[in-house]
Amino acid sequence: MKTEILYGVHSVREALAAGRRVPVEIYVDRGHAGSVRLQALMKMAEARGAAVRVLDAARLAAMAGGNAQSVVALRASAYPFEELSRVVDEAGATGSGPILVLDSIVDPHNLGAIVRSALCAGVAAVLIPKDRCAGPTPVVSRISAGALEHMCLVQVTNLVRSLDILKSCGRWVAGLDRQAPLSIFSADLRLPLVLVIGGEERGLRTLVRNTCDLMVSIPQSGVIDSLNASAAAAVALYEIRRQRGVERRPPDVAGPDGCRGGA
Repeated sequence: MKTEILYGVHSVREALAAGRRVPVEIYVDRGHAGSVRLQALMKMAEARGAAVRVLDAARLAAMAGGNAQSVVALRASAYPFEELSRVVDEAGATGSGPILVLDSIVDPHNLGAIVRSALCAGVAAVLIPKDRCAGPTPVVSRISAGALEHMCLVQVTNLVRSLDILKSCGRWVAGLDRQAPLSIFSADLRLPLVLVIGGEERGLRTLVRNTCDLMVSIPQSGVIDSLNASAAAAVALYEIRRQRGVERRPPDVAGPDGCRGGA
């Protein structure tokens, strides 16, 4: 079984809570092992069959890629991608949330921030291309505050073909482009929707753009040329949510801290 090291309290906790990975070992900083929070994580890991190891801070930091602030790490199975077929089966479901497609998002920090916003905004699934895109690494899990562990993430070989498949299920595809004349605040986003966001430098590729049913932009002012991909995604996803009038979920529903009471 291929494994990887997740690090940071949020990533480890949400990986254990989501139950999608197979935990192997949990590693805890000796100087913090007595804390209530880490004791709870160790009990969660043991309940899932993982071994518990207490390490010195320096050794744990080395294990966590040199992140000296990490007090806990988890060795677990690799991130489990979902199949496009499952998303297609659920694409036409009543009340199904929007689907987010990312075209050439190569910065793992942007991907992590986008996934966190997507989970909180009620996105049903996130599609990423196999090439020219950051993957679901431990860094992305940490940046997302563990939201990645709960997200339905699909990796596809051909993004355009995947968009066509989603369109055949009755979804409309909206591309986000700063040059588009139609403001996202004027567009009707209550339709069964796929939102496509382009890369940090060049935006949407031509073939992806041509596959979209409509192009929308976020109105901006000031001297800065554009929002970055993660900020634009958050604005767009919450405008979709606002137009749909989605109610907040009860605050006791489990999920990453930043999403409690969210989608």
